[in-house]
Amino acid sequence: MTRTTAGSRPRPAAGTARRGTAGAAAPGTGPGTGPGSGDRSRALADELAELLGPDAVTTRPLDLHAKAHDASHYLLVPSVAAAPRTAAEVAGLLAAAARHATPVTFRSGGTSLSGQALTAGVLADTRRNFGGIEVLDGGARVRVQPGATVRAVNARLARHRRALGPDPASEIACTVGGVVANNSSGMHCGTEANTYRTLESMTFVLPSGTVIDSGDPAASSVFAAREPELHEGLLRLRRRILASPDSVARIRHQFSMKNTMGYGLNAFLDFEDPLEIFVHLVIGSEGTLAFVAEAVFATVEVKPHVAAGLLVFPGVSAAAAAVPELVAAGADTAELMDAVSLRVSARLPDCPEQIRALDLPDPAALLVEFTAGTAEELADRAASAGALFAGLGLALPVEMTRDPRERAALWKVRKGLYSTVASARPSGTSQLLEDIAVPVPSLASASRDLAGLLAQHGYADPVIFGHAKDGNLHFMLNEDFGTGDTRRYEDFTEDLVDLVLGAGGTLKAEHGTGRIMAPYVRRQYGDELYEVMQEIKRLADPRGVLNPGAVLSDDPRSYLDHLKVTPTVEEEVDRCVECGYCEPVCPSRSLTLTPRQRITLRRDAEQARAEGNHELARQIMDGYDYSGVSTCAVDGMCGTACPVGINTGDLVRRLRADAAGAAESAAWHAAARGWGAASRVGGAALSVAKALPSAPVEGAAALARRLLGDGVPAYDGGLPGGGSARPRRRDDAAEAVLFAACIGTMFGPEPGGHPRGAAGAFLDVCDRAGVRLRTPEGLGSMCCGTPWKSKGMNAGWEHMRSVVVPALVAASEGGRLPIVVDASSCAEGLAVMLRSAAESGAAALRVVDAVEFAADLLPRLAVRRRIPSVALHPTCSGTIAGTAPQLAAIAAHVADEVFTPAEAGCCAFAGDRGLLHPELTASATAPEAGGIEEAERARGGRFAEYASSNRTCEMGLSRATARPYRHILELLAKATRP
Repeated sequence: MTRTTAGSRPRPAAGTARRGTAGAAAPGTGPGTGPGSGDRSRALADELAELLGPDAVTTRPLDLHAKAHDASHYLLVPSVAAAPRTAAEVAGLLAAAARHATPVTFRSGGTSLSGQALTAGVLADTRRNFGGIEVLDGGARVRVQPGATVRAVNARLARHRRALGPDPASEIACTVGGVVANNSSGMHCGTEANTYRTLESMTFVLPSGTVIDSGDPAASSVFAAREPELHEGLLRLRRRILASPDSVARIRHQFSMKNTMGYGLNAFLDFEDPLEIFVHLVIGSEGTLAFVAEAVFATVEVKPHVAAGLLVFPGVSAAAAAVPELVAAGADTAELMDAVSLRVSARLPDCPEQIRALDLPDPAALLVEFTAGTAEELADRAASAGALFAGLGLALPVEMTRDPRERAALWKVRKGLYSTVASARPSGTSQLLEDIAVPVPSLASASRDLAGLLAQHGYADPVIFGHAKDGNLHFMLNEDFGTGDTRRYEDFTEDLVDLVLGAGGTLKAEHGTGRIMAPYVRRQYGDELYEVMQEIKRLADPRGVLNPGAVLSDDPRSYLDHLKVTPTVEEEVDRCVECGYCEPVCPSRSLTLTPRQRITLRRDAEQARAEGNHELARQIMDGYDYSGVSTCAVDGMCGTACPVGINTGDLVRRLRADAAGAAESAAWHAAARGWGAASRVGGAALSVAKALPSAPVEGAAALARRLLGDGVPAYDGGLPGGGSARPRRRDDAAEAVLFAACIGTMFGPEPGGHPRGAAGAFLDVCDRAGVRLRTPEGLGSMCCGTPWKSKGMNAGWEHMRSVVVPALVAASEGGRLPIVVDASSCAEGLAVMLRSAAESGAAALRVVDAVEFAADLLPRLAVRRRIPSVALHPTCSGTIAGTAPQLAAIAAHVADEVFTPAEAGCCAFAGDRGLLHPELTASATAPEAGGIEEAERARGGRFAEYASSNRTCEMGLSRATARPYRHILELLAKATRP
C-alpha cells in the first residue's frame, strides 16, 4: 500500500458519477443497503414503531422524499424516518438499527452544505422532539437540545445581553445539533468562541446504548466503567500522537485555523481525561461517533454599541495585508469581498451608493465592525480606528457609522451576495456554496488563485468573500448534475485541493467534511493521522452504524456519488436552493410539510417521471393534496426568510386554482357578488350558534364534515358570536379613509372587549386624537380579496377588485388620503389587490395598517387607565409589513409590562383555514402557547391583557392559550377613554 503524506496527490481516474435521484435511493456506503435491505427496512420499521409509537415512524414515500433533502448538492432517500423523543429512545433506535444492519443519520435543521445529513437507512429527526432551551446563571450559560435553532436560543438570551458564541449565517434555521456536529463558527466568533471552545458539557448516546452526561461529577468514572475499550483506546491514541513530534506539529498547525476537516484531533493535545477528549472529538464529528441529546454552552456578551464601515482597497492584496493591523486594533469583524463580489452586489436593490459608484479596475473591500460595551468605549475605538485607516492605503475615504439602518444596508450587501448569484443561476442547476481556510498571510494569493481557478474552469461570476481575519474564504458555483458528466467539477475539485493544501490550508473551514471532502482527509493529514481518525471511528462505532460515508472515505470518487438532480418544475419555485431557511417560520412545519418539502417533492416526482418511473411519482405525490396544499397557510412568512425571495404560497394558490371545480368557483364568484349579505349571514349564524348549547352545534358541524368533507368549517364553543355592521362615515374634511374589515362583521370581539370591535375602537381613538375619517361608499359589500386569493378563486377575486378599487380611488381622492385597515392581514391583502389593479389612480393609493396609523397618534392620546401587563402576538402580516414595532409601541404606551414570546409565529388561522383545518392552527400555535405558559409560570400569574392586531389571529391564540386575545386598538381605546 502506498503511504500518503499530507498534501500529496493520488489523483482518481475520471468518469461519470452515480446520482442521487428521485427514482430510488442510490446505493449506500454502509450497512443495510445491499440485497435484502427492503425486507430489513420493513422489519426495522415495525420494530421502531413498537419502540417509538406508530406516529413516530414512517415509510410512506411522500414522507421519505420530503425528509431526504437538505441544503447540500447530494441526495439519498431514507428507507425509514423516525422521530425519537428521548435519549433512551435514541439508544433503543440505535440498538434496533444495529440488529438490522442499517445505518442511522441524525437530522435536525437540514442546513448542512457538505452532504453530512443524508442516508439510505434510518433518518432520525431530532428537530421534532428535541427543542428544549434552558437559560442558566442569568444567561451566562444555556442548556440546549439539538432541535433548537440558533436564533431561538439567542432570542432567549437576548434579555440577558448574551448569545451563543457560534454565529453561523444560517442562524435562522440551523440548529444546535448541527452546530455541535459541525463545530460551527461564523462571521464574528473566529476560533476563540466556536463550538469547541464554548461547549462546557454534553449528554451523548453511543451506538452501544450507553448514555453519558459529561457534566455529571461522576461522568469520567462511569465512562471508564461502561466503555472500557473506548476509554483505553483514547488513552492509547493520545500516547501515540504525543510520541510523534510531527503529528503534534501538524495538529497544532491545522487547528490554528478554522478547520472542520476530519475529526478534531486537537482534543488529544488540549485534554488528558478520555471523557473530555471524546466530548471534544464528538464536536465536529457530524454524527459519526455519537448522538448529542443535550449540550451546555458558555455564552458570550452581546455588546450593544456597534460601528461599521466599508473599507475599499485598490486590490485584494492590499485588503488582505490590512487584516492583521485591523485585528490588532480590535476589529470584531473583517469580511472580505473581492472585485466580482462588489460588481455583483451593485445589482442589489438599495445597494449603498459608495459601492454602486466604484470606478476602480480591480477593487476589494473589507466590511469592518467594532463593538463596545459603552458609547464612550466605542468612541475611543472609532478614533483609534480612524488613525489606523489613514495608513492602510485605502482607495476611498471611509466613514464608520453607528446608525442601525446604515449598518444593516452594509450587511445586506455582504449577505445578499448569495441570493443574487443563486437567483440568477440557470433553472435545473445546483448552487454550491463552499469554503476553505488558509493562513492569513496567504489570504491574498489564495483569493487571487481561487478566482483564476474558477474562471479557468468556466464558472461564471466567481464570487469570493469570507471572514478575512480567519483566512476563511467562501465561494459559489453553479453545476448541472443532471447530465451525469462531472468532468469539469472533478477537475476543478482536484485543482482546488492542490491550491489549498499547497498554501498550508484546510479544505473545510466551517461547513464540515461531509461527503464532499471525505476522500481528501487522508491527503490533508497524511496516513498517520488518518489512521488515528479511523481508529477513533472503530472505537466509538465498531459496527459502522452512525452516518457512514461522512467524514472519512477510502473511495477517492465517493464525493461524486449521490449527486442531487434539480429538475425544472414550476416558475414560482425553480430558484429554490433547498437551504431550509423557510422551515422554522412555516406554520405547518410540525404537522405536514414545509415550503422546502413542498418544492422538493414536486422535483422528485418530476425526476421520477423523467426516468419513466410513473408509479414512484404517483407514490411521492399520494397525500400531497392535504399535506402540500390544504394545510399551507399561504401566509407569506417563507418569503421573508428565503434568500432567493420565494413565497411558496404563490405556488399553492395556483395549485388550488388549478384544482378548483366549476361548481366551487361559481359558488365563490357568487359570494363575491353578494358579499355584503354573505358576511352578515355568516355573522348571524355564529350569533345563533353561540346562543345555543355548544354540544349539538359541534356535533352537527362534525357530522357535516364527515359527510361533505373538510370544506365544511368546524365549529367549537370557543368561537365568538357574530360582529357588528361595518361603520359608515361621510366627512368632506376627512384626513384618512377607514376600510373596516369584514371579519369584524363575521366575528365579534372577545367578551369584555369593545362592543364594536377593532373598527369601533379605532374610531374612538381617532375621535380623541382629533383625526377625521370617512368610509368608502358601499363598504358593506367589500373585502380585501384574501378569501378568494388564498383559495385560488380568481374570478371571485377579480370581481371584488373591480368593486373595491374604484371605490377607494374615489374615497381617497385619487390617493391623497391614506386608506387605513383595522386588521393586519386585510391590510396586506388590500395592498396586494391594489398593486395588481390597472384602474386609473390605483397606483397612487396608500394602504396603512391601523396599528401603524394609531402609533403616530400616541402623543395626542393621554392614558387614563394604565394596564399592568400585556402579552403580544405579532401577526405574520404585521411582520411582513414591518408594523410589529408599532404594535409594541402602542402596548408600551398603555402598559407597564410588555411581553412578546420568543416563540411567536404565524397562527395559521389564515382566514378560514383555522376552521377548515383546526389541527393546523393547533400545531402552529403550540410553541407560542408554551412560551406564554412558561412566562406566566416565571412571573407567578397571568398577564392582565393579551393582544394582537387581527381578529382571526386573536381567535387562534385564544383557542391555543385559553386566554382572551383582543385587538391592540381595543386596549388603546380602553386605556384612553375619558
